Amino acid sequence: MAQKKAKRADRDLEKTYPRKDFVAKLRRLADAIEAGKAFNIQVAGERLRIPADALFNIEHEREDGVDEVEFQLRWQRE
Repeated sequence: MAQKKAKRADRDLEKTYPRKDFVAKLRRLADAIEAGKAFNIQVAGERLRIPADALFNIEHEREDGVDEVEFQLRWQRE
């Protein structure tokens, strides 16, 4: 009998990292994107695998005198 994959619960969180850690994650991500490889990252205790064919998006928001830039990666879970 084939096993069903457990459905992961919806999740929306934001985690702040020290500059050094953030730079290291960005550098690893950029290297993976440039090489056309998948990227593995752990965010708040959950391991994620971002496939090489993920879609990339940059979003800018401004509200109440605060600007925000988000670098987004989107993919379908396997």
